[in-house]
Amino acid sequence: MSTQLATDDRPLRVAIIGAGPSGFYAAGALLKKDAVVTVDMFERLPAPHGLVRYGVAPDHQNIKAVSKVYDRTAADDRFRFFGNVEFGTDITHEDVRELYDAVIYAVGAQSDRQLNIPGEDLPNSMSATEFVAWYNGHPDYVDLDVDLSVKAALVVGVGNVAMDVARILAKSTDELKDTDIADHALAALEHSEIEDIYVVARRGPAQVKFTSAEIREFGHLDVADTIVFPDELRLDAASSASIKDDTGMQKNLDYLQAYSEIHSTGKPRRVHFRFLLSPVEILSEDGKITGVKCERNRLRATTSGYINSEGTGEYETIDCGLVLRSVGYRSVPLPGVPFDDRRGRFPNEVGRMIDPTTERVIPGEYVVGWAKRGPSGVIGTNKPDAVETVNSLMDDVQRCKVPRAENDNPEAVDKLLQERGVNYVTMKEWHVIDELERAAGEAQGRPRVKFITVEEMMEQVNP
Repeated sequence: MSTQLATDDRPLRVAIIGAGPSGFYAAGALLKKDAVVTVDMFERLPAPHGLVRYGVAPDHQNIKAVSKVYDRTAADDRFRFFGNVEFGTDITHEDVRELYDAVIYAVGAQSDRQLNIPGEDLPNSMSATEFVAWYNGHPDYVDLDVDLSVKAALVVGVGNVAMDVARILAKSTDELKDTDIADHALAALEHSEIEDIYVVARRGPAQVKFTSAEIREFGHLDVADTIVFPDELRLDAASSASIKDDTGMQKNLDYLQAYSEIHSTGKPRRVHFRFLLSPVEILSEDGKITGVKCERNRLRATTSGYINSEGTGEYETIDCGLVLRSVGYRSVPLPGVPFDDRRGRFPNEVGRMIDPTTERVIPGEYVVGWAKRGPSGVIGTNKPDAVETVNSLMDDVQRCKVPRAENDNPEAVDKLLQERGVNYVTMKEWHVIDELERAAGEAQGRPRVKFITVEEMMEQVNP
């Protein structure tokens, strides 16, 4: 047998851990190579597509259409899907190193960063990540206790996720009923008593992270006005200079300026964009949130050119009963896999995993997506990122730097999982679940009605 991998004599066997966008882009890039490659993808949940299914807002169906690209990859005969398989328990790091020549970690950044302020652990204070997963029907968050019987909500952060949660809170159920939002979330939102949603940024309008498409949508809400204070849109010299040639940021400012001139039209809900405020304490009475104490900030450019915020010692309190933080995300460590806890991602060089103790490349181990570079970019950003990692992998194959798996039998993983009693989901079985969800949605004029627990999904393929 040839000693060279990725040939007819010995196909390159690659395991991908995680079935979100970065994982599928990596699989697609591998299968397009002029080499003989097989890909096995492992996912903790029965359903693939990760962030597209459980992270993209339900009223953004056009973004979810990207899953068709992933379905084309999955249709390749050289690709296999193993859903409902948890890395670290059902299949371990040692297993994948024995059964595959290379492994690519595509696990995203599913944990959130904390505010680290008093009161953050109060009921009804949660991450935007949790709230998004709740209304998108993620099995882990079906039972999240969200109390919408309050008059106001405060969202900390000005990225696209912050925009999503603010928009969902501001919309009527009529605006959401034709989407694939989880039924339990739609029912809860129907009885929401929230009238005011505050979106709070520690820096100014020239430092926001949302896209112009996201802020534009706030001008088209049926039951909510968008309110911006004109005084908070004034830019300091450093901020003005920083966005001089940034057309996207200029569009953001144009929309914010337009909102500041409209004021309220009398709609029952209002979305307030507030700048130069840092939450310093979540206030409560009898265990319930009553408001957030915020310090007013000013901006100061550092020697590196970064425009930072600093407190002025002046404070204001915003009354609210729900707090959603969206101030950054980080990956979660995997058993047996090196992790950079300070940066919240997996140590790597151009996608090649690094052993932090030796600072050397770990042969045969790679990483893609947010787990590789941190939480930046949009879904499409993961495609060139995955191509970069796959190119690193294939370069290593050509230079014989990828170790051959001890067991190159493709059926060995099936046997291993069966011996451990793992009831895994194949791509064919996922299609059964998918078709049932779509059929239920079609009957209601919706894209799909999701099964929201693992048990429900497994019942469809194992009646």
